[in-house]
Amino acid sequence: MEVVLADALLSRCGDPCALLRAVCAPLSAERAEALRLLLQRLAAGGTPPGEAEALRRVAWEVALERCRPLLRGGEAAGAGCGERLRLARAARGALRHCVQLCGAPLAARLARDALAELAAGGGAGAEAAVEALAAAAPRLEEPALVARCVAAALALVREEGEGEAAAALVAGRLLPALGGNAAALRRVWEGLLGGGGGGPPRAGRALLALSALADAVLPRGPPGSGPDARLCPRFWRLVQEGLTERDGLCRKRARYLLKRALDLSGGQRAELRCPADGGDESSLFWWSAEKNEKLLRFWETYILIMETLEGNQIHVIKPVLPKLNSLYEHAISGEKGCWLFHPSWHMCIYKRMFESENKTLTKEGILHFLELYETKHLPNSLGFSEFVIGPLMDALSESSLYSRTPGQLMGACPPLGMRLQKFLATYIMLLPEEEKGSFLLKFIQKMTSRHWCAVPILFLSMALAYIPACKVLGTEGLHALRDVLQCTMITHQILLRGAAQCYLLQTAMRLTHVEKVSLPEVSSFLLSLRPEESLRRDTILWMELCSWLQVNDRCFRKSTTSDFEHQETTSLCQYVCSLVGEYLKTPASETGENCLMPDWFEAKLVATMILLAADVEQMRNKHSGKSNIEWIELETFLNPLLDVLMKLGSNAYIPTLKTDKSLQLLLKLLQTCSLKCSNTQDDGVLFFIWKSLMMPVESILEFVLRRLTTNELSTVGDLDRCDLYLDLIPEIVNLCLQVSWKKVPSIKNFILSLTNASIRNLQERNSEEEPKLKEQIKKVASMASLTAVCEIMHRKPEAHLESLPSVDALKRFISFFQFNEVLKKPSYIEEKSSLCEETTSQGWGKIVARYVRDQWICLRFILNSFPTLAQEYEETSEMSLSTDERSRKFLQSALEALTILPSDQVLPVFDCMKVLVPKLLDSSESLCIEAFDLAWKITSSLSNTQLIFWSNLKAFVRFIFDTEVLAVAASAKGQAYAKIKEIIFKLIDMSTTKTGVFNVVLSHCCRSWIFPTTDERSALANAFLNAGNYCELITEACVFGTVFRRDQRLIQDVHAFIENLGEKCAANVVTESTNRDDHYVRICAIKFLCLLDGSNILHKMFMEDIFIKLLDKDKLVSRSRTRYYANSLQHRIKNRVWQTLLVLLPKLDQNFLCGTLDKVFQAGFGNNQASVKYFIEWIVILSLHKYPQFLNKLWDCFCYDEEKLKTSICTFLSVLSHFDIILQNTSEKKPALKKALIVVLQWCFNHNFSVRLYALVALKKIWGMCRLLHVEEFEALTPVIESSLQQVENMHGTGNARRNWQRIQDHFFFATFHPLEDYSLETIFYTLPRLSELAEDEWISLSKFDRFTDVPLPPAFQWYHSRTELRDLKPSDWSQQDMGSDSAETDSQTEWTDVQKKIIPWKNSTPSLDLEMVFQDRAAKLGKSNSRLIVVASLIDKPTNLGGLCRTSEIFGASALVVGSLHYIQDKQFQHLSVSAEQWLPLVEVKPSQLVDYLQQKKMEGYTIIGVEQTAKSFDLTEYCFPEKSLLLLGCIEGRCTVSQIVFGCCCDFCIFCFLEHPVFSDTSYCFFFNRNEHEGIPANLIHHLDVCVEIPQQGIIRSLNVHVSGALLIWEYTRQQVIKQKQQK
Repeated sequence: MEVVLADALLSRCGDPCALLRAVCAPLSAERAEALRLLLQRLAAGGTPPGEAEALRRVAWEVALERCRPLLRGGEAAGAGCGERLRLARAARGALRHCVQLCGAPLAARLARDALAELAAGGGAGAEAAVEALAAAAPRLEEPALVARCVAAALALVREEGEGEAAAALVAGRLLPALGGNAAALRRVWEGLLGGGGGGPPRAGRALLALSALADAVLPRGPPGSGPDARLCPRFWRLVQEGLTERDGLCRKRARYLLKRALDLSGGQRAELRCPADGGDESSLFWWSAEKNEKLLRFWETYILIMETLEGNQIHVIKPVLPKLNSLYEHAISGEKGCWLFHPSWHMCIYKRMFESENKTLTKEGILHFLELYETKHLPNSLGFSEFVIGPLMDALSESSLYSRTPGQLMGACPPLGMRLQKFLATYIMLLPEEEKGSFLLKFIQKMTSRHWCAVPILFLSMALAYIPACKVLGTEGLHALRDVLQCTMITHQILLRGAAQCYLLQTAMRLTHVEKVSLPEVSSFLLSLRPEESLRRDTILWMELCSWLQVNDRCFRKSTTSDFEHQETTSLCQYVCSLVGEYLKTPASETGENCLMPDWFEAKLVATMILLAADVEQMRNKHSGKSNIEWIELETFLNPLLDVLMKLGSNAYIPTLKTDKSLQLLLKLLQTCSLKCSNTQDDGVLFFIWKSLMMPVESILEFVLRRLTTNELSTVGDLDRCDLYLDLIPEIVNLCLQVSWKKVPSIKNFILSLTNASIRNLQERNSEEEPKLKEQIKKVASMASLTAVCEIMHRKPEAHLESLPSVDALKRFISFFQFNEVLKKPSYIEEKSSLCEETTSQGWGKIVARYVRDQWICLRFILNSFPTLAQEYEETSEMSLSTDERSRKFLQSALEALTILPSDQVLPVFDCMKVLVPKLLDSSESLCIEAFDLAWKITSSLSNTQLIFWSNLKAFVRFIFDTEVLAVAASAKGQAYAKIKEIIFKLIDMSTTKTGVFNVVLSHCCRSWIFPTTDERSALANAFLNAGNYCELITEACVFGTVFRRDQRLIQDVHAFIENLGEKCAANVVTESTNRDDHYVRICAIKFLCLLDGSNILHKMFMEDIFIKLLDKDKLVSRSRTRYYANSLQHRIKNRVWQTLLVLLPKLDQNFLCGTLDKVFQAGFGNNQASVKYFIEWIVILSLHKYPQFLNKLWDCFCYDEEKLKTSICTFLSVLSHFDIILQNTSEKKPALKKALIVVLQWCFNHNFSVRLYALVALKKIWGMCRLLHVEEFEALTPVIESSLQQVENMHGTGNARRNWQRIQDHFFFATFHPLEDYSLETIFYTLPRLSELAEDEWISLSKFDRFTDVPLPPAFQWYHSRTELRDLKPSDWSQQDMGSDSAETDSQTEWTDVQKKIIPWKNSTPSLDLEMVFQDRAAKLGKSNSRLIVVASLIDKPTNLGGLCRTSEIFGASALVVGSLHYIQDKQFQHLSVSAEQWLPLVEVKPSQLVDYLQQKKMEGYTIIGVEQTAKSFDLTEYCFPEKSLLLLGCIEGRCTVSQIVFGCCCDFCIFCFLEHPVFSDTSYCFFFNRNEHEGIPANLIHHLDVCVEIPQQGIIRSLNVHVSGALLIWEYTRQQVIKQKQQK
């Protein structure tokens, strides 16, 4: 219509130029649209020759003076938002037509102006400049100007940050325009893909630009001179990059380009092949007319998978995964064994899965990828190795992927771990030999490139260790393995870290090419392994290493420093000999007295290699059959060291550095040897080393005594040497005690001299006010020496050093020492010239703290060894004090020490307080409580400091929970007793967040209560009294355990897996068990209870008290939550309570049970989970078996009303199903059977099916017993009961009834379980929880009971193992299996015939998301059909309904959705339902108050108004024909009033048509749909605009539909009819 009017206006007007000028002034929105239309007709229809020039001038004027200002927003500044949009839209069109009229000159002028504006800066002017360039681009002819325009466009596309809107504008306007210019298109293409000055834009921007240029670079017509994207490798790389981008819009653009290229190739049946990218083996894209159909099927499947992955829902994606296998089948040529399709396309799928937010999908993708390479021997490709090193390893870094599958037992290797082992081994074997080394090197280096968690690094290391042996790693690979050990595992859990070290060492032995590495490099790598975590002499791993060194001896590459040429000895021996010699060499420049201590690294290295070489020699001799080993090589290694050590005592001029190194090596040799756990007589190497080192003992002791007691230690740096000497003393003492007692006198003389000299040095008083450094250092060294003497006497009582005369002097000195005495910081002035104090790492504060700590270590020894020292010296003391006063003084000093010492130095103070507090609790309780509080404050503050927390906690527990401390506090029942109980609960609370705290407390208490030491017995008549006084510990321990987070459960699972490997993993042998698993708390408590003796009155009272307290706890839990879920914390606590009660039950006597059995029965009435029911039933059965006189209590339970029994009757019926066990100890069985039969028969007729089943099971058991006993009284019942039982077997022939009857009979509790024979710890804590489907972390295996040795059970303990029949049962043997356990597995192996697919036709998909684009332009860009449907929802105010309507309207192509307010689109409920449809659908705001004007305007434009209503003359929706242009007004109302009632208030359905005449509809008419408002209804002023009513046929009773549903039905019917019309027209 507009075109007809414009043509008529131009034909009637003689002067088009005057018409254009008249329309331009003033330029409103309507005039601007008229101007655009006129210019369009003039440009399309041509002008007479005489008027052309004038018209061009006018067009020039309009473009520069009207359109350009409008685009900048100058003339539209006062207009509203909608008005400005209309003006801008019209101005763009007008400017484009002006360029068509004026040609290249105007285009050049516009381009220059626009480029100048862009160069001046962005902002609002940038948009106008881009619009001008877009209008000018098709007519530009100057190459330089074209180049500048292209450069400007690419610069905007590349611009980051705030340039997103500008890039979208360029893509939406300018690039399509440049695409119409052949010269410009080539330049844009090169800029996007070839780089250029600014480099190619990032993938997202490049895809945005290419999507806008899709018509130009992927033309649908015949091939032209322009670029064809399908032949450009960079284009396909960009598409692949886009397919795996994290941005969903970027992926959508990439899929759009891929689909368009495929549709174009398939439609053309083209013959094309993209050139290989970088010399790779196959083309990124190719097409063949011969294989057109196969190619289409391949790519259809590929796109289906990529689009399905967008859903991110595993239940939708998993059925599609088998299609990946078919992709591989099509992608590989069976004849040639090579790739037909480039493998990078497959990698895009996996990378997309690996980067999914859904970790389940990531795991599925990884497992599928690994399995594919394991099962299908795919052709090699360079891209695969890069993919494994990159995206795959990045995905493998996620710890949660290594969780077990639901069917796996705890301790099993997770599926990903097993699959990774097989994959890596297979992949390495398939790689060409020349690529294996480089791949593995990159793989290992990737393990150092980021911080890996413990679990991934463990399984990657394990996978490396399982690669078949091959020589591929050289020096660089060995260094990379060392970097993994040193850099990535510092903070890992000890056991996991140790296991990873073991696997990495095995990797090095399997994969190292020994001819490319030297022994120094190997030894450097070995030193990265920690002997306390992995590599120790008593492990299989050590022997494997020795064997590897022996096999490869003489094969290692010679070091550049090696000068050995002769071959009398092996290369390993040569290396170790040279290593020892080089180590003991002293450079002339470092022989001064004040040189620094050498690093310990060298000493550790030399000691380790000596032992390895010695073990290799021993292994070689054994293999050769030698019986008498001469140890020639080992003697050669040790001789240089022995030479130096023998001279230490006599040669005072040996350089300090040399003495330091020799003593360091000696210490490391002794410490490393002491790690060997076997008998020394069986270890030839160890015995020979010890025997050799015995020779220089006197020389060493003489040297150490001289250094420690004279003034030779005079600097702060010398304190490190002091530590070296003092560390050597206990090792030498141990050596002498192990090898030869002949040296013990020398030890005693040394201790005597050292003690006396140290006391003299400490008693010296400095007369000078300013102490000298040398004097202070001497005091520190002397106190440290006394500390070492005390520690040796404490740890080596067999040496009988306490008889030395110097011990008396030591006791007297310590008894009257001024504790917490600090050393004044000396003046450094006179020392600085000769000392290098600035280089020391030890500050004076640390030195003083060490000095104070050493004082308390000495006092600890005196207090523990000589408790009566105060009385011994009381008479001779100048300050005569009583024992209590002296103890109080010590305790006050201890409190002072706690305030001044660092937290890692307070252990000896805690130990001293342990001795002092029991003596003062009665007389100085407040002081003792202060000690408790301060000790707890220090301990709790360290909970996040892993290195020192555990040692401090153990010392704190030894102090607070000392047997005597507990006993004295309990006897007084004062504040100290309350404080200890408070600390107990604080510790339990801490243990819920820090696993292992409760373990330390409970283990200490149980051992001290049940196995008291001799000293404790003398102090306390019976240590077990403490158990009763502090029974809360045991009660809480029996039910202890939290519900762990998923990451905590994962660590526990992996720990269990490593532990199950046993000695195969050296970490299990080497790593000290910390017993920090929460299970060990309950294990400790249960073992403690198992050791109690029912005949012991104290034990008996304690067990009865615990039994009552646990029953009360169960009652409390039941009251707190009457209904609890399976495996919830409440369920677990109740389960643990009844497990413990079951352990205690056999130890309880009849009198106690008589009073408590009622509580057990009452617990049975509760609404319990299955596992709890089983334990209650078991306890009842065992109680009645042992004491049948309590049977009446059971019969009373059946007498309650049905309301109370409805949740518990099955429990008591289950008890009767084991009635044969109950009656075993009863002589009169017939009366009991009679009573049981009467009770059970009543319940066989219960209305509840489950109750009847349980009753029938019990009846079957009881009746069987009656028949065995031949009870005559029951003869009359025989036909009835037997026919009933037979009917049960036969009546349920089909359906669930028969299956349930069979299932309950096969249930383990009725079919296999025997209450007496199955009574064992394994059944209670492992088998029954497993069979009752309790969470797996509640299963406690017997191996854990065995591993926990702190509280040992007697060897003859009888209740340990379950019967084999019960132990071998699986949950699937009795649990319900409706679908069959193999269904899921089968589904994963077979390809589904049909899968869910989101319909995303590429022709209707969007190449770019340009939200700034106006609706008409965006619809054209989307390629959407020109629907004339307008949906008016202004009367709807619910965001959910509006969101659903928005989604429906967009999907079916409505031209607009009218809403009452645009604010609705910000509502979360709206967005949840619309799923971004509002971004693709024009939304118009028309408030309800404006609807009358809006509808009247549409009425004048020809719209027909249609109401949805059931009236006498309404049209059935299925029969009504919708016109092409339709407008719907929607609303909803509650109730069933008709339109007649709304308008006229009457009940007549015909009244409305007295007002509305039914029009004749045609294709050019307009429609308006009406429904009703939900609350007020459609206002009457809107009803007047109805033209027709349409009704939705209904079949049900409810006569109303949700407004969204009604609208959706109407929109779909309209769409369906239009689609049919379009097909008929074609």
